[in-house]
Amino acid sequence: MSPTVFKYKNYRFFFFSKEESRLHIHVSCSDGEAKFWLEPIVSLAFNYRLSSKQLKQLQEIVEDHKDEIEKSWKKHFKG
Repeated sequence: MSPTVFKYKNYRFFFFSKEESRLHIHVSCSDGEAKFWLEPIVSLAFNYRLSSKQLKQLQEIVEDHKDEIEKSWKKHFKG
């Protein structure tokens, strides 16, 4: 299962249910995908085919929604 946390334009922000326990968010769109760590700071963990411009914008979006992502993470993983 990979629940969607939110969508922004053509980007989907989501979790994978059966993955590592470190707080992170996945982002996908038709161009590619990325993964961002949220702790200790928001940072890029993985990128596939997204431009540096897209990654910069996505990191800002993740930073702006960090509280929402953390709340959804805790609810989804019951932690």
